[in-house]
Amino acid sequence: MTSSRRHHLKSLMLQIAAQRLEKEAADIVAAKEAYLNENCPPLDFPSSVEDLQKLCKELHAKIDKVDEERYDADAKVAKGNKEVEDLKISVTDMKGMKKPALKKVRLSADQMLQALLGSKHKVTMDLRSNLKQVKKEVKEEAAVGDWRQNIEDKAGMGGRKKMFEGAEQ
Repeated sequence: MTSSRRHHLKSLMLQIAAQRLEKEAADIVAAKEAYLNENCPPLDFPSSVEDLQKLCKELHAKIDKVDEERYDADAKVAKGNKEVEDLKISVTDMKGMKKPALKKVRLSADQMLQALLGSKHKVTMDLRSNLKQVKKEVKEEAAVGDWRQNIEDKAGMGGRKKMFEGAEQ
C-alpha cells in the first residue's frame, strides 16, 4: 500500500470518527433534555397562597423520593465496593502472600542475643572459648619434603653425586 493511499484512508477514518463523536454528543444532550422534560415538568407559579403551599409540599415529596433513591444507590455502590475488596483479599489469600526480598544483615552472635533479649541482658557468647584445644602434629615427610630443598641438594656436582649414590643403593 502506498503512503498516499494510507494517508487518504487514515484521514477518512478520522473524519468518520469525528462525525460519530459529534452524533454521540448530540444524543447525550437529547437524552438529557428528554429526562429533564419527563422528570421535571415546567413550573407554573400559582397566584394563591394555598396553591403555592401545595406546590411546595409536592416539591418536598419529590426531593425526599430522590434522596431515598440516591441513598439506595450509594448503599448499592458501597456494598459492591466491599464485595470487590473481599474478593481481592480472598484472591491474594489463595495465591499466597508475596514474600519481600530480605536484606542480608551481618550480626554476630552477641548482637543477635542482645537484639532478642534487649540491652538489659549482657550475654557474651564466645563460641571459640568452648572448643577443644588440639595440638597439631608436625609430620616430617622424608620421601617428598620441600621441593626447594630437593633442588638445592641436587644443585652442583655434590647433588649429582648424591643422586648417583642414592641410585646405587
